[in-house]
Amino acid sequence: LRLLVAAPADAPIGRYRVAIRTRTGAGEFATQFQEENDFFLLFNPWCPEDSVHMDPPSQLREFVLNEAGRIFFGTEEQIAERDWNYGQFDAGILEASLFILDRRGMPHSARGDPIMVARVVSAMVNSLDDNGVLVGNWTGDYSQGTNPSAWAGSVAILRAFLRTGAPVRYGQCWVFAGVVTTVLRCLGLPTRTVTNYNSAHDTDVSLTTDIYFDENMRPLERLNTDSVWNFHVWNDCWMKRPDLPPGHDGWQVVDATPQETS
Repeated sequence: LRLLVAAPADAPIGRYRVAIRTRTGAGEFATQFQEENDFFLLFNPWCPEDSVHMDPPSQLREFVLNEAGRIFFGTEEQIAERDWNYGQFDAGILEASLFILDRRGMPHSARGDPIMVARVVSAMVNSLDDNGVLVGNWTGDYSQGTNPSAWAGSVAILRAFLRTGAPVRYGQCWVFAGVVTTVLRCLGLPTRTVTNYNSAHDTDVSLTTDIYFDENMRPLERLNTDSVWNFHVWNDCWMKRPDLPPGHDGWQVVDATPQETS
């Protein structure tokens, strides 16, 4: 006897265990089969009914299956790049990715929604408020951990977080983004790493960068909290947005660098 089980396209992702109970025609319990191995259910961007479906599927070779890439940094005039090993199929990475959702206490009923999964991952890849994956450090003193520039991939970071349950030291924007790409690709979401040069940082939700002066044209430093960074790295992930008006499906920005509360 061969049984085929098809999960709905919006089923919650995660680890599942299979148990089969059989009954007689009279409804009496007959026997039970317990599969020894668990299985993992992920988002399926090849499935047209899945919210993360991407067309044409050939793009998935890059945005889901590619295990390595380059992350750009530097300045607009001097663009530099670094190789990054995403390693989303390496041993332990799937377990680490699901551990991130568990650590946040994400309800299993919400894990079929890529919108919610992406938001949880973006919040949990940094350690601010949630004891997430990475501690951000822009001080220049990395004596208590690893210099962000020394990381060459996500695998060692995620394995350390899974093993210890403690935030890994240290990360900056490209490290956060590299880890997000790994986790979301591992879970089946098409994801890319994006670098923006002359990147404005708005701290008061005005959607402008503002500079304040007093009557003598002296800068009011206590008010001048906006800034423009040489570069900033974030992520885009691909999904449908049924919660928004038509026309907003496709690439969605996800930024795990701790800046402003969203």
